[in-house]
Amino acid sequence: MSELPHGGHGRPPTPAERWAAFRKSPFLPATVLTLILAAAAGLFAGSYTYAMANPTPHTIPTAVVGHHDTPESRRFVTGMEKALSASLKLRPYATAAEARTAVDDQRVFAVLDVPPDRRTVLLDVSGASGATVAQVLEEAAQQVGRATGVQVTVRDLKPLQHGDPRGLAIFYISLAAVIIGFVGAIQLSVHARALDPAERIAFTVAYALLGGFVIAAVVDWLLGALDLPFVESWLILALTMFASGMVFSMFNTLFGRWAMLPTWGLMVLLGNPSSGGAVSWPLLPSPLGAIGRWLPPGASVNAQHTAVYFAGHQHAFPFLVLAAWAVVSCAVFWVWRHRHPGGREARPAHAAG
Repeated sequence: MSELPHGGHGRPPTPAERWAAFRKSPFLPATVLTLILAAAAGLFAGSYTYAMANPTPHTIPTAVVGHHDTPESRRFVTGMEKALSASLKLRPYATAAEARTAVDDQRVFAVLDVPPDRRTVLLDVSGASGATVAQVLEEAAQQVGRATGVQVTVRDLKPLQHGDPRGLAIFYISLAAVIIGFVGAIQLSVHARALDPAERIAFTVAYALLGGFVIAAVVDWLLGALDLPFVESWLILALTMFASGMVFSMFNTLFGRWAMLPTWGLMVLLGNPSSGGAVSWPLLPSPLGAIGRWLPPGASVNAQHTAVYFAGHQHAFPFLVLAAWAVVSCAVFWVWRHRHPGGREARPAHAAG
C-alpha cells in the first residue's frame, strides 16, 4: 500500500506558484522575444511596403518660366495634375537660369518652360533630385501631351551617374552606416562591456570614422558605383554611424536590455523607409515625407545626395539634424551613465593590492 503524499512536497503547485517559477525561468524572456520578433517582422515588412510598394505623388514643386499663363499651358498643367492625381506646386521664375538654380538648391523637382510659339512645352526633370519623381513626370508628360495635342519635349537637367542608374546607391551606403552604427554599439556592449563612458564614446567615434572611410572607399574606389566627393561623403557617413551608435547607447542607458526595440523602431522601421533614398519624398505618404527629414537616416541621405549631385548647394539642415541626435544621445548617455549596464566596477582603495 503506497503512502499518501506528506506535507507540501506532494502538493501540486498552485497557478501563482507556477507563474512565479515561470517568471524566474529563462522561458519568460524567450517567450517575450518570440512575440516581439514576430511583431517586428510584420512591422518591418509593413513599413517598407507602405512606403515603397506603390509610390504616389502628392505635391511636386515645379518651376515655371516663359508664357506659362496661356490656355495651352494651363490645359497641359491641368492634364498633368489629373494624370498624376497630384498637384504641381508651380513657382514662377523670370528666367530659365533662375529656375535651374532652384533645381540645384532642391527647391523644385522640374522646370516647365513654355516658349513664345506656345506650340511646344519643354519639361526639364532632374533625375538626381529623385529618379522616381523624374520617371513619373516624364511618363505623365508624354501621355498628357498626346491627349491635349501639345508637343512635349522632356530633358534631364541632372542625370544620375552611370554606375547608379536607379539612384539607389546613396540609400544603400546610408543604410549601411545606420545599421552598422548601432550594431557596433551593441557589439561594444557585449564584447567590451567594461569600457567606461568616455572610452565607449571614444571607440564609437573610432569605428564610425573607420567604417565611414571603408564604405566610401568600397563604393567609390573599388566598385566605381559612385564618384564621391570623398572627404565630404566620408565625414557624412562617419557622423551618421556615430549618431546611430550613440542613439543605441542612449536607449541602452534608459531601457537596459530592451534598448534594441526603440533603436530598431526609430532607425529601421521609421527612419529608413522615410529617408527619401529609395523613394523620393514627394512620392512618400505625407506623414513619412515630413518626419523623415528629422531622423538620422533621412538627414544622412539628404546630405549625401546633395554632396554627390549638387556640389556647392549643400544645406546645413541635415548636418544639424545628425549633430543634434549625436549631441542629445551623448548627453543623455553621460548624465545617466550610472544606469548603463557596462563599465568597470570600482574597488575600494585597500583592495587594490
